Amino acid sequence: MESLYIVIPAYNEEMNIEKVAKDWHGIVKKVSVDSRLVIIDDGSTDSTYRKLKELQKSLPQLEPLTKPNSGHGATLLYGYQYALDHGADYIFQTDSDGQTVPEEFGAFWKRRHKYDALIGYRRQREDGISRIFVTQTLRLVLRLIFGINIPDANTPFRLMKRELLEKYIPEIPKDFNLSNVMLSVLFLHYSENVRFLPITFHPRQGGVNSINLRKITKIGWQAVKDFRKIKRSLK
Repeated sequence: MESLYIVIPAYNEEMNIEKVAKDWHGIVKKVSVDSRLVIIDDGSTDSTYRKLKELQKSLPQLEPLTKPNSGHGATLLYGYQYALDHGADYIFQTDSDGQTVPEEFGAFWKRRHKYDALIGYRRQREDGISRIFVTQTLRLVLRLIFGINIPDANTPFRLMKRELLEKYIPEIPKDFNLSNVMLSVLFLHYSENVRFLPITFHPRQGGVNSINLRKITKIGWQAVKDFRKIKRSLK
């Protein structure tokens, strides 16, 4: 029986976490009894982790984790490694802000044997023009540095086989801010069997985004430096 681990990083999501946990727990429950919903509290200063522990009483396949704050990218790597260490056959990642649609997961799951990774791309985004601008700028930067045209490199809606993730996790620098971006780059650079599918992307369902434009700019400049360094190491 195949096991699915859904990995969701969470930081100060007390307004969204209950609905997100219940919605995605329904997905893992349908897949198999060995599947798990792993939500990692990244050192939240609100009641996110406390709510997760309370939800665990009624959601038996939920595994809430907590750790010191280290940012989205590092938390993803933490969650991915946790899933691999616990025997996940497939790892799916999404975010805790309620912007993705659980009902669209089925189309990815049905194709899991045909591809090593299935990645969503946000064809119609409803989260603001500034976010669209950042995504398009990132697409251009990746094309210039790596020569790769990626529809949406940082999408928080991706299903990956464990063998593929095991292969490339060691290539990601520790605490890298844009872990999903780098995974997308590596998958395409080495011509892995990857398919991009369109997904719906709603506005944030509650709370305040912890990443503002100033932080995005800072992360972006550092990412360009890191991308160039990684580019030199690629075969």
